Amino acid sequence: MKKLLLSFIVCFLFTTGYSLDASKVASGSIVNTWTWEKSIGGNTNPYMATPKTIGFNKKIAFTPNGRVITYKNNVEIRNSAYQVEKGIGILDQSEHDLISFEGKTYIIENLDNQNLTIVSNDEDGARTIFKR
Repeated sequence: MKKLLLSFIVCFLFTTGYSLDASKVASGSIVNTWTWEKSIGGNTNPYMATPKTIGFNKKIAFTPNGRVITYKNNVEIRNSAYQVEKGIGILDQSEHDLISFEGKTYIIENLDNQNLTIVSNDEDGARTIFKR
């Protein structure tokens, strides 16, 4: 009986300690407005793009209700759904936090209070860096 009670308590602790909030990932929250800093091409297409080299500013805003709004030079150009989930990265076959929006899936490489880095979950692995 004690083993059954102990098993129940352990199970309860593990299930209550896991957050099902899809907007929280690793060490931060994706919900916020992020300003594009630069994009770095992957293995098959090495390049670097910044607002200065490409000629425009870009922002993305992830809302608590699962929408992502994309801005180009502070003008809204897209409003679509996003989804955060666990999944396998194509490049390393490891489990990662993935975010899907605008028809693409990205690995969330870095997320903290000031930084968001996403990597295309494809063979190229292009990286995009945002700041708050």
